[in-house]
Amino acid sequence: MLTDTYTHLSRQSFSIYLAQQQAIIRGLMKNEEENALSQNVDDLPIIRQLLGRNRLQADLDLEEEEMDLATGASELTGSLQELTKVVQLTGFSDPVYAEAFVDVHQYDITLNVTVINQTPDTLRQLSLELATLGDLKLVERPSSHSLGPYAKMTIVAHIKVSSTENGAIFGSLVYETSAAGGRENVVVLNEIKVDIIEYIEPAYTDETKFRQMWQAFEWENKLTVHTNQRNLRDFLKLIVTSTKMNCLTPATALEGECGFLAANLYARSIFGEDALANICIEQVDPASPITGHIRIRSKTQGIAISLGEKIQQEQKG
Repeated sequence: MLTDTYTHLSRQSFSIYLAQQQAIIRGLMKNEEENALSQNVDDLPIIRQLLGRNRLQADLDLEEEEMDLATGASELTGSLQELTKVVQLTGFSDPVYAEAFVDVHQYDITLNVTVINQTPDTLRQLSLELATLGDLKLVERPSSHSLGPYAKMTIVAHIKVSSTENGAIFGSLVYETSAAGGRENVVVLNEIKVDIIEYIEPAYTDETKFRQMWQAFEWENKLTVHTNQRNLRDFLKLIVTSTKMNCLTPATALEGECGFLAANLYARSIFGEDALANICIEQVDPASPITGHIRIRSKTQGIAISLGEKIQQEQKG
């Protein structure tokens, strides 16, 4: 009996495990091939900071269109897609109205700030003063401009991103008018939040490597589950979708109705930072709430805290 268990049943179980792991790897490789962008070796690289405004916008629009076609990342098109990236910076009753089109790329953020003068006076020395919170850095300070009565203009600013964590961009519009006797006027802008999900990509690693990283990473963020979900697998799917992490636990291990679910998640940022997560949740009966914990580990504190904030937002929402 023991011989049969060790020689046949163990071999059969291990073969099923290897087949599941290979299926996961093939699925990820297929997605990478479908999402890969074809580019010739002699194509000129696009350095956004060195391009003129007209050339910059044309190249970025083309690049974004090619990315959307290759990845199928968004179902929205045209104006509807652009509206999702617009952030209102001032109120409609302010003397100067401003809104920003936030274009997030891999390693930098482009802000196209539309400024409208709602006064009958000419605004002199109009400048956009920006500051950043987190690992964001302003590439160059936008120059000053003059804006006529009820006129409109666009100011472009570039922000460099150096690590994976939530950040914020805030600032003000400073200008002078003849009616104010040369005194500076300041309009404080609303905060622009930079979401960590823009830099997270699902990835795969084997169970042994996952355990090694789990032991090595020192930063841990432990979250208590508070959700309105009433299905364990639906809650897991919500977390996987909202964090863009890959579920390493095979689908066969998540089958059945036992009132308990445990799964390991893994993702990697575009900066090469690893993010691990372990979900342990339970439910006494279908009508009772889901309870449990989510533990996030990473090598750096920023990504662990930022992913935790994202999960908390999804639980509340």
